Amino acid sequence: MRVPLILFFTFFSIIAEAQQITGVWKGRSKSTKIELKLIKKGDSLLGTSYYYLSKNNYRRYSVKGYFDDETNSVVWWDDILLDDKSSRGVLGPSKQEGMLAVANFNCPGDGVMKLDGKSSLRDDKNGDQGPLNLLKATTADFSDEWDFVIENYTLGANDPFIIDSIASLANSGEPPAKNNENGSSIVIDSQPIQSVKTPTDREILPSPTNNNHIPVQPVPATQTIEDAFLSRTKVLEQVIPIAGDSIELNFYDNAEIDGDSIALFLNGKKIFQHVMITDKAYTVRFAVRDLQDDNEAVMVAENLGSIPPNTALMIANVGDKRYEAHLYATLNSSALIRFVKAAEGKAKTAPPVQ
Repeated sequence: MRVPLILFFTFFSIIAEAQQITGVWKGRSKSTKIELKLIKKGDSLLGTSYYYLSKNNYRRYSVKGYFDDETNSVVWWDDILLDDKSSRGVLGPSKQEGMLAVANFNCPGDGVMKLDGKSSLRDDKNGDQGPLNLLKATTADFSDEWDFVIENYTLGANDPFIIDSIASLANSGEPPAKNNENGSSIVIDSQPIQSVKTPTDREILPSPTNNNHIPVQPVPATQTIEDAFLSRTKVLEQVIPIAGDSIELNFYDNAEIDGDSIALFLNGKKIFQHVMITDKAYTVRFAVRDLQDDNEAVMVAENLGSIPPNTALMIANVGDKRYEAHLYATLNSSALIRFVKAAEGKAKTAPPVQ
């Protein structure tokens, strides 16, 4: 009976850890009151966030994020603006200005659980929102679809199918349109490496036989790639937590191979350009020690290929974790990915009584 008991306690400890981060969190970022609902699904987090003055004066976003139960670091960001019932100008200058947070999950004892860290504007790492302090609460002031999952998480509602179903329901509204240095040690593989399977086992489509004769839509001749980087709207596509010694980025064409060519900027510095993405990975590696705490990578389209827009699949390998981002760029917008260093972990106490 020893093996079944070991398996049982291992499973129980995993559920207990997930249950601790799963729930309702309340607090502030600067002077703004926040109610946050987080639900753990594997390493990922889903949920909703409310920024409010009262129950009738608030903004509500869908939330995405990651939780590392080894370091207790938490990263989450506002993804889609679901409701805006705020008075004009009261909760910030823009109705679509979401937040990104990096925090440490800490249990100091006596049943108290905290998320302490810092926040910034989701689409601008320089848009500092200041310190963030949240406490886990037993009840929510705002009701939504995630209440069922939180209340029944250990009774079967932690099932990924249920969580995905609730996420689809909660995010069913049409999202609104989303409105640079250092001397990093960078290694670029100029020769493509063997393509790999993505986390979803997506198969990369083969290159068409007439690939050398594809008509493409280039950047206007009067505009340099630097001009394009500065002038185009940057749209956040993914946030990726980084740790360890290095990260590796692999770029593929995200659809039919149609001559898409891209450039990449990191924290305002051009890393490469004139790279035609195909079914073979174009690989870039960065030393984590040379990166900032918060980094912005921007993929700029040099053309739109023969099938607009310019699309790329980026696979980021960070230690033993792999993250996937589907990037889209046009002659008016570029794809933004933020790489943030995890918050420093603190020693945990015994799990509090639930």
